[in-house]
Amino acid sequence: MLKSHPKRVLIAMGSNASNDLKESHDLLVDALKSLTNEFITNVNISRFYKTPAFPAESGPDFINCVLSGKTYLSPEHLLNKMHLIEEDFGRTRMKRWGQRTLDIDLLDFDNNVIPSGIYVNKWLNMPLDMQKIKIPDQLILPHPRIQDRPFVLIPLGDVSPKWKHPIFNKTSQEMLNELAPELSIGISCFA
Repeated sequence: MLKSHPKRVLIAMGSNASNDLKESHDLLVDALKSLTNEFITNVNISRFYKTPAFPAESGPDFINCVLSGKTYLSPEHLLNKMHLIEEDFGRTRMKRWGQRTLDIDLLDFDNNVIPSGIYVNKWLNMPLDMQKIKIPDQLILPHPRIQDRPFVLIPLGDVSPKWKHPIFNKTSQEMLNELAPELSIGISCFA
């Protein structure tokens, strides 16, 4: 049996476990080890960024990063592994976009559009008030909110500046340039 070729993945991670940013940073570092020790290779990790919680007033500041790497897992299997790691680090899904110990999002899987362009476009065009209450019932790739989130686009540019969104055909920097500048206020490197 021939082994398949590894697929390129982009993954965003964040934590606002507490008001202690160092605690959130350390938790992310440990979660990165769990993720990359088991099933992701050729890993490149962005700088860590302190970012205001989104939506505003939804909790303490986050520490965010993005990683690129390779995996032999399917997108669904990788997502399941990511959810298990979130649970291992105390993640509970009580409130959509609320405070969380760990959030791991699969941003892109080898530039695939999953499950279909029509379904992804439905989520891309969903108004913000609906995004806050609706939860997808299946994996959507690319992640339908990449283009709206400077806290993802900035670290994404660190690890994969030439990557282009498979629907918009734009780099992270091009998408970031299209956002209102005030959306990036408060985002800074975390030392």
